[in-house]
Amino acid sequence: MHPFDQDLAIEQTDLNLFSMNVSDNWLINKVSNGGYLMAALARAMMGRTEKEKAPVLTANYIYRTIPGPARISVESFAQSKSFDRLEARLSQNGRECVRAWGTFRDGDLGCDFIRHEADSLEIPPPDQCVSIPEMPGYTLFRHADVRLDPACAGWMTGKPNTKKSEQRGWIAFREPRPWDLFSVALATDAFPPAIMASQGMLAWVPTLELSISIRKIPTTPRLKCAFTSRHMDCGILEEDGQIWDEQNNLIALSRQTAQFRV
Repeated sequence: MHPFDQDLAIEQTDLNLFSMNVSDNWLINKVSNGGYLMAALARAMMGRTEKEKAPVLTANYIYRTIPGPARISVESFAQSKSFDRLEARLSQNGRECVRAWGTFRDGDLGCDFIRHEADSLEIPPPDQCVSIPEMPGYTLFRHADVRLDPACAGWMTGKPNTKKSEQRGWIAFREPRPWDLFSVALATDAFPPAIMASQGMLAWVPTLELSISIRKIPTTPRLKCAFTSRHMDCGILEEDGQIWDEQNNLIALSRQTAQFRV
């Protein structure tokens, strides 16, 4: 079994309750990655609906989640012919850590009409990009091969080489695994914060909220991504993300709100 699937294993203990062991394989600065937690909550919500696709996922990160046992409660709060809407809460030691909402549906509604009023991403080939190594406390990069466009990677050597707060690059699993709903959720939060490209290394950029709009499930091994922050003030920033596959199909869009300290 692939490590990501093993680390998303959940057990249903009651109609609306699930348990899991939060893995230490997907850490950022010794804290569980938000995309990994989003994937776990999405898996639990899918255990309470017969619909197989989730065009919208949103999570609020209330308290830091660490490796160890966790409990997930799931509630369906709205249903229609087209959509099921569910809420999930992840708790550790009696404290709620993450609350998420998912909108689920069947089929590819409206996929016969496709229009993009923006170009797909132009990024140098992966072998010309800068690989992020695994570092102590950053185990996500042991399993996810994230490679940054050199034009935005100067901060990694202490010399930011752009005034634009944008991280662009490629992502793939180091151990091959097909992409799905859960791994796309992981990809939306696997890159370093965009603000680092212009300001250099920051120690503290915790996610407050992450929302993902998933358009397609990719079939290519690598995905190309861009995450951009344009407004950073009063200790809050937004980060807009876009993910495309190697055939220039739009896979997902994301919006993250985070705190920061320079």
